[in-house]
Amino acid sequence: MANLNLRHPQNTKGDFYVDTTCIDCDTCRWMAPDIFNRTDEQSTVYNQPNSEPKRLGALQALLACPTSSIGTVEKPLDIKDAQLTFPILVAENIYHCGYHSEKSFGAASYLIQMPEGNILVDSPRFAPPLVKRLEQMGGVSYMYMTHRDDVADHDKFASHFNCQRILHEDEISHNTRDVEIKLTGLEPFQLTPEVLIIPVPGHTKGHTILLYKNKFLFTGDHLAWSDSLKQLIAFRRACWYSWSELAKSMTKLTQYSFEWVLPGHGRRHHADFNTMQQQLQECIEWMKTV
Repeated sequence: MANLNLRHPQNTKGDFYVDTTCIDCDTCRWMAPDIFNRTDEQSTVYNQPNSEPKRLGALQALLACPTSSIGTVEKPLDIKDAQLTFPILVAENIYHCGYHSEKSFGAASYLIQMPEGNILVDSPRFAPPLVKRLEQMGGVSYMYMTHRDDVADHDKFASHFNCQRILHEDEISHNTRDVEIKLTGLEPFQLTPEVLIIPVPGHTKGHTILLYKNKFLFTGDHLAWSDSLKQLIAFRRACWYSWSELAKSMTKLTQYSFEWVLPGHGRRHHADFNTMQQQLQECIEWMKTV
């Protein structure tokens, strides 16, 4: 719970604030960019919400904050209304789960709602309001994890939904040794006719990404959009295995068709196929310079 006594001095005056426990994960800034910005390597409120849609966005960011660093001076009587909006529709049958976890430094998690069984992509917090909504939306059949950093509360979701967890064997640790499906090697794995899991070593050795319907690419910490650079990027300063292998893995993506980049960290991005391919090539060239 946010602490008013720790309120960041750069917050604008008003009801919403961010305290100094913020870990600079960027969640609130991309969820509600009209309300939150970055000050001294932390998030702050620079505009108080002045409409119902903006207030809802601020409350959604409050609920998603992995460290509960966002608070309100007055008790938000409409917080339950905001809880009911999660998971938030992104496009078609793709939803942003919210409720980011500090265990994964605030990485985003997504739900793919499918008639044959829903897929949870990476792990959000095991928050009761979210769990209830997931139950109402058909539960979770598979819990796919891109890599070791974003597994968060996977064990609680597995126990509650009796879902099968998917993780590459090179990402297995003591915490994930009991996952049901362990991927191996560098060959793509066809989970369903519309779901392809692609190994992309680089950020970590066993990092994988998930391609759905040749349209939605769930990229973990492999690929993301940078608003400041206005391009697709990889994370040079957060590459824990091999930058050269990451570059090779990025080149491999030119073989695939996709229109959405849905990362764990960084900003998501949508463009038509040709534009996305051009931007991917620009990313590959940019990687040679950093």
